[in-house]
Amino acid sequence: MVAPRVAVIVVAAGSGTRLGMVLPKAFVEILGRSILSRSLDAIFGMESPVQVIVVVPEDWLSESRKIVDQVAGVAAGSCVVVAGESTRQGSVAAGLAVLEATIDVVLVHDAARALAPTSLFDEVVAEVRRQGRGLIPGLPVSDTIKRIDDAGTVLETVDRTALSAVQTPQGFPRAELVAAYLAASGEFTDDAALIAAAGGTVGVLPGHPLAFKITTKWDLRRAEQLLSELPAASVWAIGETRTGVGFDVHAYDPDQPLWLAGLHWPDEAGLAGHSDGDAVAHALCDALLAAAGLGDIGSIFGTADPRFDDAHGDVFLTETMRLVTERGFRLGNASVQIIGNRPKFSPRKAEAEAVLSEILGGTVSVSATTTDGLGFTGRGEGVAALANVLLYRVAGALRK
Repeated sequence: MVAPRVAVIVVAAGSGTRLGMVLPKAFVEILGRSILSRSLDAIFGMESPVQVIVVVPEDWLSESRKIVDQVAGVAAGSCVVVAGESTRQGSVAAGLAVLEATIDVVLVHDAARALAPTSLFDEVVAEVRRQGRGLIPGLPVSDTIKRIDDAGTVLETVDRTALSAVQTPQGFPRAELVAAYLAASGEFTDDAALIAAAGGTVGVLPGHPLAFKITTKWDLRRAEQLLSELPAASVWAIGETRTGVGFDVHAYDPDQPLWLAGLHWPDEAGLAGHSDGDAVAHALCDALLAAAGLGDIGSIFGTADPRFDDAHGDVFLTETMRLVTERGFRLGNASVQIIGNRPKFSPRKAEAEAVLSEILGGTVSVSATTTDGLGFTGRGEGVAALANVLLYRVAGALRK
């Protein structure tokens, strides 16, 4: 899998006393799913591979792990659940402590902003990279703002054109955020204030109305109303979808070991080729590259390249998915049909599907058939594989 360069720390350790519930706020349900669960939807739709770090009350670690695994699916391996502290700042510090070495951009997100769309996360990442500094989403202040004294007397009207109501996710270069936390000498209400106290600058980009914070029961009802207006079982909003087809053929070579569908098949004749001849892996690569508009396996992995001499299929699939992901696509699902007389595939069908699904980060189904003695596969001269894939971009992830 592609090593993530972006991490999202989801802060869900607060008590939520203003919500007036017995449960911690992140575990209160909105139409049958917890606030924490819904806050993760948008993150798993992001264009970039991400390390997801969820910070929760210590007593809720086990339950939180179940929630994260359920939402993440095949991406669960990139998720960490850690115990938070009594303050938001302490909880974020706990998340920073488990960042992977490859991370260079960190987003901090309040789980209470459970309906923030995927597009907002992607925009924050893009602007942090472009500007090389911290960026936070904000909305213009529409109400007239008054400054008052302790007695409640109005002192002046504040110029609201110079104000912004900030939201999360707030994004920062990793090194700057970690250094600011290490240097912090007091408590701050958000990460932008902590960065400013350390001498850094933070920019504001347009926020999103759906990124409102669920603080009171009125906010909870507002979220329920928004979700109830969606069509049943809908996902908002899948962006571009693309399909791709790949086909590959390799002749048998009794002097080679057989690698097929990502598995080694002992006591079987292998397949001839520049690499290990895994026709299933190669057909999948062609389908993925075609769907993403990246060419074909021959143009990406030329036979003149010594790096791929005798390389196994997982090498090609991992690199192909890296390229596809860089184009902003994710795998919806893939199916491959093996055409040939051997090996007998059905006993290892589940094993092959699990291996390929893990490599590609999505659902892969594999089947096998013969040609009833017709053609080169029917004569036992080789194996063919036909693959179809569905790729998608996610513009948002507000799911009912």
